[in-house]
Amino acid sequence: MSDGPPYSNRSGIDVHGTGTGTWMVQRAREQLPRPPAQPIVGVAPDLAFIHANRTEPALTWIGHSSMLLQIDGVNLLIDPVFSARASPVRFAGPKRHQPPGLSANQLPRIDAVVLSHNHYDHLDRRSIRDVARQRGGAPAFIVPRGTESWFAANLPRAARDARVIGCAWDEVVRWPGRTRELELHFLSVQHWSNRTMLDHNQSLWGSWAIVHPDFRFWYSGDLGYSDEPRDIGARFGSFDVAAIAIGAYEPRWFMQAQHVNPEEAVQVMLDVNAREAIGVHWGTFALTDESLDQPPRDLAAALTARGLPPDRFRVMRHGETRRFGLPGTPAAVGIP
Repeated sequence: MSDGPPYSNRSGIDVHGTGTGTWMVQRAREQLPRPPAQPIVGVAPDLAFIHANRTEPALTWIGHSSMLLQIDGVNLLIDPVFSARASPVRFAGPKRHQPPGLSANQLPRIDAVVLSHNHYDHLDRRSIRDVARQRGGAPAFIVPRGTESWFAANLPRAARDARVIGCAWDEVVRWPGRTRELELHFLSVQHWSNRTMLDHNQSLWGSWAIVHPDFRFWYSGDLGYSDEPRDIGARFGSFDVAAIAIGAYEPRWFMQAQHVNPEEAVQVMLDVNAREAIGVHWGTFALTDESLDQPPRDLAAALTARGLPPDRFRVMRHGETRRFGLPGTPAAVGIP
C-alpha cells in the first residue's frame, strides 16, 4: 500500500464507514436482505467461442463485477473473483449465491488482469493466484496506484516476475492488439479503498475506459454519483458499451455516496454517452439490504420512467457472452 497520505475523491466527498454500526443493527432487526423473489439462473458458457475468438469484441459476465472482455485478440479479465466468499477469510463474510459463470480453469489465456480497486469483492487473493498460475506464464496486472505492493506480496512464487503496472488517475496503458493498439485509461470516480482498518484510501480506485479504433468500452467500477461520468463522456465523446454497477445500493442514507442505484446508473449511462449499457455488481454476493434480484427490476422501472428502451441498458445471465462485432451475429450466446 501507499506510504504517503491517503487519496481523496476529486468530487470532494469523503466516503467513510460512519454509521456502519447503526446500519448493521437495522439490517439484523429487519432481517435483510430478503431472499430473491425468483431464482437467478445462469447459462453454461460458450467455451468454444470464448477460446477461439480473436476478432470479435465480446463480453462474458462471470458474476458480480468479474468480466472477460475480448477486443482484437486481447483477453482482459476485469476484477476477477472466483472464491466462495468476498472476504479476507474463507469461513465468514458475504457468501457467493451464484457459481462463477466461468471458472478460473475455463478461462482462455489472459493477457492482462484489470483492477478497479482493492475491496474484497473486486480483489481476491486466491483468484489472483489462480489466474497468475495460468499455463504459459502469468498475465500482466494493470492496477490502481498503491496496490502494487499487494501484488508483490501475494502473487505466487512462480509469478513473482509478472508485470504489475500501477496507474494514477488519467494515466494510460497502451497494449498491442492483433491489428491495432488498445488504450486503457484509468479514470476517477467517487468511491474509496481499504482492506484493513488501517489502510483507508491508501490506494486508488477508479473506472476504466478501454479504447480501440473499432470498439470503445467503459467500466464504471464502484461509484457514487458525481459529475465525473459526465466529464468522462465529454472527454471521450461516446462509448459503444458501458458496464455499470447497478447493485449494493440500499439503504440510501448509507450507500448513496459510494454506490449508485439503478436510477442513477441510467443517468451515468447517459452521462458517459454509452450506446448500450450492461448492469454489473449484482446477483452474486448479498452485500447490502436489497434482494439480489431487485436491481434488474429497479433498472427496468428507471428505463421506463426515462422513456428508454429496455435493450439500451440490460442485464446478463452468469456465463452469458454478448458479442458486439459483426453484423448479424447473435446478441448473446450461451448454452442453456
